[in-house]
Amino acid sequence: MNALGPQVLDIDLASEADRIAGWMRDTTRQLRRRGLVIAMSGGIDSSVCAALAVRAVGAGKVFGLLLPERDSSGQSSRLGRLLAEHLGIAHELHDIAPALEALGCYRDRDAAIRQVFPDYGNGWKNKIVLHGGLQGGINYYKLVVQSPEGNRQEARLPLQAYLQIVAATNHKQRLRKTLEYYHADRLNYAVIGTPNRLEYDQGFFVKNGDGSADLKPIAHLFKSQVYALARQLGLPEEICATTPTTDTYSLPQGQDEFYFALPYAAMDLALWAHDHGRPAAELAAALQMPVPQAEAVYADIAAKRRAAVYLHAPPARMEPL
Repeated sequence: MNALGPQVLDIDLASEADRIAGWMRDTTRQLRRRGLVIAMSGGIDSSVCAALAVRAVGAGKVFGLLLPERDSSGQSSRLGRLLAEHLGIAHELHDIAPALEALGCYRDRDAAIRQVFPDYGNGWKNKIVLHGGLQGGINYYKLVVQSPEGNRQEARLPLQAYLQIVAATNHKQRLRKTLEYYHADRLNYAVIGTPNRLEYDQGFFVKNGDGSADLKPIAHLFKSQVYALARQLGLPEEICATTPTTDTYSLPQGQDEFYFALPYAAMDLALWAHDHGRPAAELAAALQMPVPQAEAVYADIAAKRRAAVYLHAPPARMEPL
């Protein structure tokens, strides 16, 4: 049995890039679509998917979308444009903030935040942060806010306020997907989904938002493998060196703060070890953590898989058709 370490995730990157691109090309043809649409956040997953799309169908048949909103980092659109120019693909920037404003996204989110911090208003920033699971308890969220003067406060989020913040925020992913499908219909293209294996397996996506797509080319790849593939594909170093973020809340927020139990490299190894039946003690040794913490990581993986059943489920039908 191989020792548990990052090497268990090693793959033949050149062959994998060719294999995925071939599958994307064949799938696009099977769907009777002329090309591919992709929303590009400047992050590693969408960047790799865009590069693979170009390899699959050619730069002239890939259309990129940059879809910032009020809380987006300025870096996301800049890196998205850098990638589009690097790949030589047609692209368009569409600020979705006015549409989100009309939908009540910001209004409803802020109303929920004020249930916890009544002074929250214009110029304030926010994020929600995961707590509890790795200490052997039940996962819960804290709300972190920052005043215009830079003063930070945090408090545990009541369930109803948490649900309203997430529901309002999910407008962002659903509106982006609406625009992706508008352009897909306009061009007779197919829509690319960009989740990696961690996100797909653990339910880190919005149902009928970024979870919707016609093809998901990297859903079988661990995040570490996606980073390695980015360099194999020759993407700009600034993109290859990006840190995973949600780019959803106005305060900087890592994916491990919001959803995953660990930073992505450790989470990759934990998911691989869990699926290959490696004992928690072995994971603990590999990640240099106490055994109870490794057991909590395994429990969190299983809990998120149970929650993701709803996200992956197709519409229920009374009878098979």
